[in-house]
Amino acid sequence: MKRLFLLMLLLVGAVATEPVQSGEYFATERRQMVKDITEMATNTASVTGIGKFASLVLEAMEEVPRHEFVPREKISAAYKNRPLRIGHRQTISQPFIVALMTELLNLKGTDRVLEVGTGSGYQAAVLSLLAAQVYSIEIIPELGEAAQNNLRRLGYANVQTKIGDGYLGWPAHAPFDCIIVTAAPDHIPPALIDQLKPNGRMVIPVGGFTQDLLVLTKRADGTTISETIVPVRFVPLTRD
Repeated sequence: MKRLFLLMLLLVGAVATEPVQSGEYFATERRQMVKDITEMATNTASVTGIGKFASLVLEAMEEVPRHEFVPREKISAAYKNRPLRIGHRQTISQPFIVALMTELLNLKGTDRVLEVGTGSGYQAAVLSLLAAQVYSIEIIPELGEAAQNNLRRLGYANVQTKIGDGYLGWPAHAPFDCIIVTAAPDHIPPALIDQLKPNGRMVIPVGGFTQDLLVLTKRADGTTISETIVPVRFVPLTRD
């Protein structure tokens, strides 16, 4: 009996020493993720032109629970600075790229944002903390529905989603102050330019095998200028 009791104590001790994925555990992981992307921003400043992200962007990255947007089997890697597969040949973007694209939008709290490619819903959640309203389109029904349910469950009330062809934008809610595209077309969709407000900004990866992250600005007269930021690798933009 004494041996059995001792064995039970040893087992309890073994269980107690295993890492517990509590809220504080994930908060610590998020803080480390923010440190990682801050360091990467410094190291890549000569390429991106951005050596430091705005404090509001970093605060949003630290607040959004990325582990809630990845498949259960990948939770242990949720805060690593790398993309993760989410099924349907899609990925959740590397945290550094999420922060970089968010930074490049230069969001104001009154902005209305269109996101093409909801994916897991993580980028939309980050945007929701920096903009007044986010409209997000996903062409893959299973991903779009899962993201919508997740965003609602987590309380991101200023994000509206739909299933559809993001190449065509969302005319019913246009024009938008900013547009972000999280999959790569081989050219900038004309409908998205049309739905961008004068002086609005679009952040979009463009290309095939080789891609560049671009920032397009729409002038007051309707013409556009674009700036190439950095080479990237996104999944292709899917059409109906």
